[in-house]
Amino acid sequence: GLTLACSLRNHGVEVRVADCAAGPATSSRALGLQPRGAEVLDRVGALADLADRAVKALTVHIHANGAELTLPIGRGSPDGRQTMFISQADIEAELRRRLMELGGKIEWNTELVGVEQDAAGVVATICDTGPTGVRRKHELHCDWLIGADGAHSAVRELSGIGFPGTTLYDRMLLADVRVDWALDREGTTIWSRGEELFAVIPLPGSDQWRLFASIPEGFPEHASDQDVIAVFDPMLRRYAGTDAAALRSIGWTSVFCMNRRLADTYRNQRVLLGGDAAHIHSPLGGQGMNTGIADAENLAWKLALVVAGAADDGLLDSYEAERRPLAEDVLKTTTVAAVTILAPGVLARLRRGVLFRLMQRPAVQRRMWYSMSQLGVSYRGGPLARTRRLTVGGRRPRPGDRIPDVGCQSPDGRTTRLYVELRGQW
Repeated sequence: GLTLACSLRNHGVEVRVADCAAGPATSSRALGLQPRGAEVLDRVGALADLADRAVKALTVHIHANGAELTLPIGRGSPDGRQTMFISQADIEAELRRRLMELGGKIEWNTELVGVEQDAAGVVATICDTGPTGVRRKHELHCDWLIGADGAHSAVRELSGIGFPGTTLYDRMLLADVRVDWALDREGTTIWSRGEELFAVIPLPGSDQWRLFASIPEGFPEHASDQDVIAVFDPMLRRYAGTDAAALRSIGWTSVFCMNRRLADTYRNQRVLLGGDAAHIHSPLGGQGMNTGIADAENLAWKLALVVAGAADDGLLDSYEAERRPLAEDVLKTTTVAAVTILAPGVLARLRRGVLFRLMQRPAVQRRMWYSMSQLGVSYRGGPLARTRRLTVGGRRPRPGDRIPDVGCQSPDGRTTRLYVELRGQW
């Protein structure tokens, strides 16, 4: 939602950003910022120094039911971007900063409770806190309403858009901790035995880590530190060669179900969806936040043209036509990754052994990295992509392909970059 707001403000479109939360989130939540996601943040002017603060993700170590695999993921794009681990809270802070620079703001404590629309616009009924501190209900009239309000999207539900799917894994625990150990800080390590899963991911700060584990039935949603330690202690002993004594502190924790769901449609007349409101899936692969960020950029320039009267609103149909198939691919690949790692049994072990051998091949690893980094995302064959080839810098991308960030020189001799010059434009 913040990416969309910044992109629209770059195009001169007036926006109102409403959030039912009391204020900015401080918990880390999503961690993986892929090269394509970083490029979008760069283009909207919100990347700032995130790359300097982040942990570079170089490897994934997988120990799954007797099979082992190490995947190099630090390949990097030709223009130097790499997958990195950094808190979603830090990313949101830079987006809020950029939104304020562009004259926007966030209306906190503002809850959407009703949606009505016709050909002329949308009437959103909201509850917020008035100047006297009293909660009030009133109507907000707007031309378009975009739901970027997460997996439990009020916009989606009030607009009657279905969200079918299934639960992949029933009970999972996330915890951000400070821990004293000697594990590799250059990537993720995942252990799986039977239906038990344990993973560790380095966070910025020499002793900061994200722990990720399956949990038993009955585990409390709002767990105490002792509840968390009781889960992690045997896994730390079994897989990491240490125990709960290594945990110096426990920060944010979250209990969740691993689901895969995809909205029936991304558009209902003047209501549109993006991010987790439109698609959720396994967190393995670090695709969710980046897919939502890319949704926002794709929608923003199209909506800006429609608002300016430079395009018919039929252009907005290309948003779903381009982005929904990519979400379907992400759902498939992250589900395969989850099933490959988690599935128990002899047959699953044999299948895993074959797949892991294939994944050791450099060509397969390159293909996987371009998919995970989202640099390989293309809209070829979509409603806006023709078949005529273009020549850019000696390469021959097709319409719909990503144009890389390249060094440029302005007419006055100034050194610059393509994405800087395109910022706020096409």
